[in-house]
Amino acid sequence: MSQGSDPTRSPSTASKSESDRPTGARVLVVDDDPHVLAVYKEILVEHGYSVDAASDGFHAIDRLRTKSYDVIVSDIAMPGMDGIQFLHSVRDFDLDVPVILSTGNPALETAVRAVEEGAFRYLCKPLRADELGETVRRAARLHDFARLKRQSLELLGESGWSLGDRASLAPRFERAIETLWMAFQPIVAPRTHSVFAYEALVRSEEPTLPMPGDLFGAAERLGRVAELGLVIRRKVAEALLHVPAGVLVFVNVHPHNLNDEQLYSPSGPLSRVAARIVLEVTERASLDRIPDIRAKVAALKALGFRLAIDDLGAGYAGLGALTQIEPDVVKIDMSLIRDVDAQLTKQTVIRSMAALCRDLGMQLVAEGVETQAESATLTQLGCELLQGYLFGRPSAELAGPAW
Repeated sequence: MSQGSDPTRSPSTASKSESDRPTGARVLVVDDDPHVLAVYKEILVEHGYSVDAASDGFHAIDRLRTKSYDVIVSDIAMPGMDGIQFLHSVRDFDLDVPVILSTGNPALETAVRAVEEGAFRYLCKPLRADELGETVRRAARLHDFARLKRQSLELLGESGWSLGDRASLAPRFERAIETLWMAFQPIVAPRTHSVFAYEALVRSEEPTLPMPGDLFGAAERLGRVAELGLVIRRKVAEALLHVPAGVLVFVNVHPHNLNDEQLYSPSGPLSRVAARIVLEVTERASLDRIPDIRAKVAALKALGFRLAIDDLGAGYAGLGALTQIEPDVVKIDMSLIRDVDAQLTKQTVIRSMAALCRDLGMQLVAEGVETQAESATLTQLGCELLQGYLFGRPSAELAGPAW
């Protein structure tokens, strides 16, 4: 039970106009002190809210199983499940609902942790009635905004999920790691109708983090890029047993993975089969912050890995990445590929890229090929390797290309 927790009623509560009061907003109050629960509920009802109360985190979670809320107000010092632990559990049910944490024993460390874990506000008891009412009002309004933002993303065809705060992200990332799997898309040589390689693309069954961008974005937020990279490499090593001899596998490497010592270990998951692996570094992320990048590249090549630059022509200027990595393979970003058969400017750029790669001894892959016209044009321009939905979508099976 928290000490010093009696709220002080504010005169401003009674003078609050009806037009300022929210309509239909639902608030869940969680506190192990029954007196505090009763007072908070009375204050918030007077402010126009529909209020439910729970005496601890476990009872509150039971309510969340069957009902959603616009705002949650929770004590921190509670038996069994404290407020920070409760906040983590809330995110399993609702990614957006603002959680206001309060305590009668304020400490800087607890305040910092509350903010880091995604609490909307950290308040010190005793709470004034006007302070509680105004904080809940702002939280409810922001919750409305979060819902509208999610709806707008869905209308635009974008993912309806955002990474959210650390408290919501950690359990979702754990589920993503547990359900992670690899999809494979063929990279083909159209002149010989053969498969040159497969690109291994990470996927997960966690609906909020299904694709590579989502997963690596979450890993960045949580400081777990190295862990994600290791899991991916292990999955690829297992799948390599089923890849036909002579066919390479492209594996996406986040720039932060280049700082992971495990990547350079001779006993690493892919080091034993390095001759069959192309490590693909996206050019959308700057390599400037990777110390000793040239030495790291040399170490990877010494193990037998080949390196590729992804997304050439998008994001950061390509010259820096090309000179730092000196890749064996260059992949042209799909933005240059789209409708290339009808755009002379794109044809001129790609023809020049193909000639330059031949001169430098690099192989060129055009990715994002979706039509026969694009395929024919790219082949004429000197692109010997193609990748895209025209030849096959990413699949858990190592499917042969559609010609």
